[in-house]
Amino acid sequence: MTRPTPETLAHSARRARAAAEPASDADHAAAVRAAATPAVPGVRTPAPAQVSGAGSLVRSLEALGVDVVFGIPGGAILPAYDPLYDSTVRHILVRHEQGAGHAATGYAQATGKVGVCIATSGPGATNLVTPIADAYMDSVPVVAITGQVARPSIGTDAFQEADIQGITLPITKHNFLVQNADEIPRVLAEAFHLAATGRPGPVLVDIPKDVLQAATTFAWPPTLDLPGYRPTLHPHGKQIREAARLMTAARRPVLYVGGGVLKAGATEGLRRLAELTGIPVVTTLMALGAFPDSHPQHLGMPGMHGTVAAVYGLQKADLIVALGARFDDRVTGKLDSFAPDATVVHADIDPAEIGKNRHADVPIVGDARHVIDELISAVTAEQEAGRRADLADWWVQLDDLRKRYPLGYEEPADGTLSPQYVIKRLGEIAGPDAIYVAGVGQHQMWASQFISYEKPHTWLNSGGLGTMGYAVPAAMGAKVGRPDTVVWAVDGDGCFQMTNQELATCALEGIPVKIALINNGNLGMVRQWQTLFYGERYSNTDLGTHKHRIPDFVKLAEALGCVGLRCETAEDVDRTIAAAMEINDAPVVIDFVVGKDAMVWPMVAAGTSNDEIMFARGVRPVFDEDDV
Repeated sequence: MTRPTPETLAHSARRARAAAEPASDADHAAAVRAAATPAVPGVRTPAPAQVSGAGSLVRSLEALGVDVVFGIPGGAILPAYDPLYDSTVRHILVRHEQGAGHAATGYAQATGKVGVCIATSGPGATNLVTPIADAYMDSVPVVAITGQVARPSIGTDAFQEADIQGITLPITKHNFLVQNADEIPRVLAEAFHLAATGRPGPVLVDIPKDVLQAATTFAWPPTLDLPGYRPTLHPHGKQIREAARLMTAARRPVLYVGGGVLKAGATEGLRRLAELTGIPVVTTLMALGAFPDSHPQHLGMPGMHGTVAAVYGLQKADLIVALGARFDDRVTGKLDSFAPDATVVHADIDPAEIGKNRHADVPIVGDARHVIDELISAVTAEQEAGRRADLADWWVQLDDLRKRYPLGYEEPADGTLSPQYVIKRLGEIAGPDAIYVAGVGQHQMWASQFISYEKPHTWLNSGGLGTMGYAVPAAMGAKVGRPDTVVWAVDGDGCFQMTNQELATCALEGIPVKIALINNGNLGMVRQWQTLFYGERYSNTDLGTHKHRIPDFVKLAEALGCVGLRCETAEDVDRTIAAAMEINDAPVVIDFVVGKDAMVWPMVAAGTSNDEIMFARGVRPVFDEDDV
């Protein structure tokens, strides 16, 4: 087995600048706000200096409080790498630009700071398209800096030219093509402000090579010029009062919580609101950890692979209070049959989301933290006036469903290792303080179901775009941002083969992530759909990782500088996970060889109504007539 040399690890440790772990969800939100301002508290305001455009870029990053960037040099961006050599900013050399983008996303999701990635022009920039789209769908604050060919060559099909500004226009919150070196400090400050404020998202800054090489005067702080950009943070009082009135009058209400609650640092307020009202809570895939899984009011995750109680709760509600959620198709199922009897209160910082998929009877534009705090005050006033909801019958129905249809799984009939058991034990052994990062597919759904998320910012995944290859580099970024926290990536054998080269980065840079590889030998979720909807015609889903052991994941892990372990029986699961937990000086990969036929249940088939939820194959929940 190949491990990094002591010299390499020591060098990496010297370069590591550990970001302080947020002490609370409010601290996490404060980190976002701090990252959005040109003058960062605790960062010395630099004196004006004559530098190149590249020098101005690097000094701007330093002034913005950036501690780490992920990237790969190339011709057009090369001028920036010379001043970066002497910078306080740590640069992590990734093996593929997609890895840089996902690492920036994982870093941002784990810390609340803006993640930064760097690539050169042409293919370097286009390799960032997937992680940029991923960050856009999941509202993650990322700034992508790309080199561009020199200004006279733009539009000539020059070597390694690509119109990355045009390419990314639909998948960025905003993007810039810098035309003058004097603009660099202002553009960088604006990019960070845009990425972190309002509804967070990715911002791209494209800089031509000759602009990086040009002489300029660096001065800080710049004056931002963003006319018309004024996110609404505080909700309208009349709408809040109407929402509170509905919440204290409803008989079957549900709090539908999305990722916006996490991004706003509103989880403590959410718990107070839920306990004040007694209303059941559902948390989307992007909101796991926003409300403790163990809380008695938590019904679980709604949607395609949500719990029966959560799906039923939304479907039969007479009031849905949506907080930082967007009525995604994976939650609603067939939209015109979703929650037919529900009045909808929809609160979101992005007014474009309100009414986009489902009509909002009470639209509330505002930051989720302010919305929730003001709802608490308004509901308290309603209760003091003697108006309080009676939810006893509603809870009897929901508790009955939770008892009859709990999350569970059947052991494989052929004696193979159960993937659900592996993931459940991983969560129990690693505990609620660890960060869990999932790829996309069956293992992602099992990780969302069988690990208990008690704290915010402990669950990272690609929710909106569903990006295979997300987990390994995102875990790398999360571990860089939270070096004192255990970080587990739960990945599939298909996803893992897309970006596992970043484990070499982890090995050389001293980033000891841990990978739980759920190896079922197939593209599991695609195979599940082929089983259910394509007559068990398994076209091109067998990856050969079982039949031929190609690749041998233990040998591959060792070749990449990691510790490689394998587990094939239930009896060895705890011992193997414990062994991985003891290794903190190198990345660890565990090849969990599991059965190929396990499926994710419950399930609402795509395009069908949530009323048609299946508890297991061929098993539809039975509701009392009064319930439906």
